[in-house]
Amino acid sequence: MAEVIEQGGFKFKTDADGRMLIFDSIRNKFVVNTPEEWVRQNTVKYIHEELGFPKSLIALEKQFVLHKRTKRTDIIVHDTEGNPIILVECKRPSIRITQSTFDQAFRYNIVLKVPYLMLTNGEELYCCYVEGEKVEFVKEIPSYQNLMNE
Repeated sequence: MAEVIEQGGFKFKTDADGRMLIFDSIRNKFVVNTPEEWVRQNTVKYIHEELGFPKSLIALEKQFVLHKRTKRTDIIVHDTEGNPIILVECKRPSIRITQSTFDQAFRYNIVLKVPYLMLTNGEELYCCYVEGEKVEFVKEIPSYQNLMNE
């Protein structure tokens, strides 16, 4: 069995193929630590520790159908009623957040209908509030406390 190393609040180990794994505290298992996964795990940590969302309200890589095609979200944050309220799209650090990244999130939101879209590559982070056709960038990502008080 591979030795588990803790560093920076994360747990790592190497699998039998020599790949570095990171422990995903939401899915409760080790996953391959790709650059995009590193961004996803850091974003989950931020959502949980800084924004105050309980882990029980955070879901990773949930499937849904858009135009008869199966898609997968990076992160969905729910309210206490189980409604999705934040959709997070994660990209690896070498991928810039562009209009096409926003377009992808907006396409996903056709089905998911969340009020907040968050996009990050670990270096850049954007958040916007969506209400119908209206899109407004927000300077501060709403915390669990703020969203539950709305």
